[in-house]
Amino acid sequence: MANLTITGILEKMTGKDKDYRYMATSDLLNELNKEGFKPDTDLEMKLSNIVLQQLDDAAGDVSGLAVKCLAPLAKKIREQQVVEMTNKLCEKLLNGKDQHRDIASIALKTIISEVPSSSVAQSVLLSISPQLIKGITSPEMSTEIKCECLDILSDVLHKYGNLMASDHELLLDALLPQLSSNQASVRKKTVSCIASLASSLSDDLLAKATVEVVRLLKNRGAKTEMTRTNIQMIGALSRAVGYRFGPHLGDTVPILLNYCTSASENDEELREYSFQALESFLLRCPKDIFSYCDVILPLTLEYLSYDPNFTDNMDEDTDDESHEEEEDDESANEYTDDEDISWKVRRAAAKCLAALIVSRPGMLSMLYEEACPKLIDRFKEREENVKMDVFNTFIELLRQTGNVTKGQIDIDETSPRWLLKQEVPKIVRSITRQLREKSIKTKVGAFSVLKELVVVLPDCLADHIGFLIPGIEKALCDKSATSNLKIEALVFTRLVLASHSPLVFHPYIKALSSPVLSAVGERYYKVTAEALRVCGELVRVVRPNIEDYGFDFKPYVRPIYNAIMLRLTNQDQDQEVKECAISCMGLVVSTFGDNLKAELPACLPVLVDRMGNEITRLTAVKAFAVIAASPLQIDLSCVLEHVIVELTAFLRKANRALRQATLGTLNSLIIAYGDKIGSSAYEVIIAELSTLISDSDLHMTALALELCCTLMADRRSIQNVGLTVRNKVLPQALTLIRSSLLQGLALSALQSFFVALVYSANTSFDALLESLLSTAKPAPQSGGVAKQALYSIAQCVAVLCLAAGDQKCSATVKMLTDILKDDSGTNSAKQHLSLLCLGEIGRRKDLSSHAHIETIVIESFQSPFEEIKSAASYALGNIAVGNLSKYLPFILDQIDNQQKKQYLLLHSLKEVIVRQSVDKAEFQDSSVEKILSLLFNHCESEEEGVRNVVAECLGKIALIEPAKLVPALKERTTNRAAFTRATVVIAVKYSIVERPEKIDEIIYPEISSFLMLIKDQDRHVRRAAVLALSTAAHNKPNLIKGLLPELLPLLYDQTIVKQELIRTVDLGPFKHIVDDGLELRKAAFECVDTLLDSCLDQVNPSSFIVPYLKSGLDDHYDVKMPCHLILSKLADKCPSAVLAVLDSLVDPLQKTINFRPKQDAVKQEVDRNEDMIRSALRAIASLSHISGGDCSLKFKNLTNEIAKSQTLWEKYCSIRNE
Repeated sequence: MANLTITGILEKMTGKDKDYRYMATSDLLNELNKEGFKPDTDLEMKLSNIVLQQLDDAAGDVSGLAVKCLAPLAKKIREQQVVEMTNKLCEKLLNGKDQHRDIASIALKTIISEVPSSSVAQSVLLSISPQLIKGITSPEMSTEIKCECLDILSDVLHKYGNLMASDHELLLDALLPQLSSNQASVRKKTVSCIASLASSLSDDLLAKATVEVVRLLKNRGAKTEMTRTNIQMIGALSRAVGYRFGPHLGDTVPILLNYCTSASENDEELREYSFQALESFLLRCPKDIFSYCDVILPLTLEYLSYDPNFTDNMDEDTDDESHEEEEDDESANEYTDDEDISWKVRRAAAKCLAALIVSRPGMLSMLYEEACPKLIDRFKEREENVKMDVFNTFIELLRQTGNVTKGQIDIDETSPRWLLKQEVPKIVRSITRQLREKSIKTKVGAFSVLKELVVVLPDCLADHIGFLIPGIEKALCDKSATSNLKIEALVFTRLVLASHSPLVFHPYIKALSSPVLSAVGERYYKVTAEALRVCGELVRVVRPNIEDYGFDFKPYVRPIYNAIMLRLTNQDQDQEVKECAISCMGLVVSTFGDNLKAELPACLPVLVDRMGNEITRLTAVKAFAVIAASPLQIDLSCVLEHVIVELTAFLRKANRALRQATLGTLNSLIIAYGDKIGSSAYEVIIAELSTLISDSDLHMTALALELCCTLMADRRSIQNVGLTVRNKVLPQALTLIRSSLLQGLALSALQSFFVALVYSANTSFDALLESLLSTAKPAPQSGGVAKQALYSIAQCVAVLCLAAGDQKCSATVKMLTDILKDDSGTNSAKQHLSLLCLGEIGRRKDLSSHAHIETIVIESFQSPFEEIKSAASYALGNIAVGNLSKYLPFILDQIDNQQKKQYLLLHSLKEVIVRQSVDKAEFQDSSVEKILSLLFNHCESEEEGVRNVVAECLGKIALIEPAKLVPALKERTTNRAAFTRATVVIAVKYSIVERPEKIDEIIYPEISSFLMLIKDQDRHVRRAAVLALSTAAHNKPNLIKGLLPELLPLLYDQTIVKQELIRTVDLGPFKHIVDDGLELRKAAFECVDTLLDSCLDQVNPSSFIVPYLKSGLDDHYDVKMPCHLILSKLADKCPSAVLAVLDSLVDPLQKTINFRPKQDAVKQEVDRNEDMIRSALRAIASLSHISGGDCSLKFKNLTNEIAKSQTLWEKYCSIRNE
């Protein structure tokens, strides 16, 4: 049936009437696009012929439709027919009439882009390649035909270059001579054609092409246009093949540098192309270009200000106002010359400098000294496009500073942050001049620079605000200002207001507020929304705290309120504006409420109304939280009841963010206005709350319990509230406490909840204690209670006892000790919990009034159950915290005398020390001496468990007594016993914590003597040093920054497989290979991973990736995992370094994703392998985001292979969507 329709269409297509032909061709296009359309052999011939015939139709719109028909047709007909069509089109292109040539070219490109499979593509290429080569090389062909052929060949090579490997040499020989063609258009097309070919060339042929281009470049007698083409060719090759061009830089860079300096004055393009090629090298071959950076930098700086036709007599920085005004008038009729293209050189130099900044984080300090002043000076560039590039280069410098110095304090005078701070006055001077310019684009660029500056150095503009205010005013009030400029100015204003002290702005509030408030009334929603955000910051600045502040804010209250109210009440506007207006009004009411008493009845109901709207309710809920938390005690009587009802209803909603915000807002409202809310409302809230308490969302649980405590703390409504809580919330809390996930905020909230319950009326302590203890009984259906749950129950019991008073507390302790004395040895869960409870109570309260409690606890060290023993050591340590002077000597004495119980007693000691270091408490000197001698005696223990506990104890004491400990630890780094050396290094690891401590300045000069043990003979000591380095890099990078140049090569050395650490164990029937170096390698790679986060500027990724990371990717499962993470991180942070060696990383990744476990592998091995494959795919996904990654043929093939395998492709897609 379909074929009959087609026959009818084909007849009409040959009609005389052009409209008929057009309609018929359109119908044919629709038929071809149908899914089920499959022509027979006969019809295929007809279709192909008629569509080709239509291409030459005199009516342009008919031939245009015929081209569109080719795309679906190429997919529906047989291979032989496609080849025939392409042959006919080639014939038309090479020998047809001039007017048909364009359409034939377009048609060929269409077919090539739509070829359905690579086998068809192969046949098409076989037939058209020789014809295209003929079109390019035969002398009788016209320039137009050559250009069309080059164009098509470029498309073909780009898409199917890999399929034509056998023809590569032939193609190269045909194309290279065209670089010397006399026709500029042919040379230009040849450059892009060779670049398309280059990405699939072998290394040998690439070298051949490069050598030929270099030979042409060395020919000094060549015409300049030929030289230009060849320089463009080098840039294009480098962009096409990326890092593979690295080996040829030795030949090309010196030539380019030479051309830059020696080109004649009017040959600007030669310089421009040279800089573009150098920029490409910097980004794509970072490892190989390294040695030339010192030459490239001064060259880019020299040409950044290259302007031979224009002498600028305003070189010196001047603050002379009259000068400035003059300059402003002049800028309109400044020198212009259409023939002057020196700006192209300046632009290329700026981009080349940006590439240098991005690819060389290690050169930052040098760049600040040499490039920064020059860049700031060039803000005065007269050509606007170049000025934008100068701004962008400077922004790259600022961003790189931010990346490299994350988390550093600028103590050091060589640190980039400090160097940037010194330049701020110059930057501000130069930028304020730019803000006076007429050009909008310039002002937008200037604000972008300022914005980035504030992000990198938040408080750097404190002394310069006065200079910038006129620029902001002008940007916001000028008639010619575009929305884009206003948004940039407002974003900058918001960032500045948020990052500086309010006092800085007080002299300028008047000048700032009126343009910002007029921007609130703008029509374009993005400007309005940004202006409202600025208003929010302005409110904070105008009245930073409620007490009298010496700044008269009252004149600004009404104007700000009126401007926002106008936006708040207006319904027909963008959601972003509505949300910003609501948040801003919340701030205004909470800050100026005492001055707006008359306006509140009009404004608060509008906010309540916004709570009823699904789109704005979340923002309105948050606004009420801000108002409720205001120290002004705003009068909410007109809306309070309504707000509480709305909020209670929100607790049932599915939207998690809304429930979360609602809990916080209710909490603030009840703290501030509890006496005005009825107890019946409380009961409804509690009923809703109880459903939110579960371990599936601990954050929500913590907020709900906190609100519950607030409700119970309100004395007035205690009776009913206590009852409702007991019935609704308590059962949920007792279920929650059995969860093994309970921790952090939720656990503290649960403890406060039990305390509040004891204080509330009609809830008996005994009943509560009983219900708590009974949760620890193993339920018949779910088996035993999780260990973590027992700790949670014990903590709640302890706070409950303390809240109930001494008498109840003592009774409980007696009951618990009785359980321990009654040593049935059978009910171990009961004993376990009793010990933990004693420990938790003892930590919070001195239990020395209970005679012999320590001996009762130590009896449990004899228990046959491991968990009882560890609970007993935990209990003993915590009881000692309650009364150090009595129990600490007892523990120390026992450690000396009880050899068998040593490990458990050391754990008790660790509990004491850790608690003391957290609470910043001191020990008595005599105790410290005793503890130290005891710990140092156990440094050499054969048991690793004992050594680890000793190390942790030493590390935590070092936090309390650094002056004693650091020298004592240092002295033992040269001890004969390897275990002692390892223990003291691990102790240092425990003493490096995130928060600032007094040990920091004491250990700073000594840290190298510990970390340099990474060279030790013993692998345990080396691993300890690597772990300590890793902790330091994570918690206090400044401690180790200076040592990294020396430490990194040693660290990299630890990542290599050491044959001497691999041994074979004979197990009789089979042999087992043990790799003692595995743990060390894993630790070393994990350390590098941490260093990439905190000390990126010190790690030279190029020297690490090959050979170290490459060998890690091929190592054991435990080592591969961190290596995949490192690779992903490097792909994100140093893409150019990864690109440079991408080919060599493909093989190990390919091996990993194709690995299959043996048939008889256990489930654990299969799961590990699955994790391994996902981890490798995650790294591959990161690599695929690198721009220029498609230059690597191997990597392309790897991704194609993944796409072909269904299981891999599904995993890969799910990873990319994560």
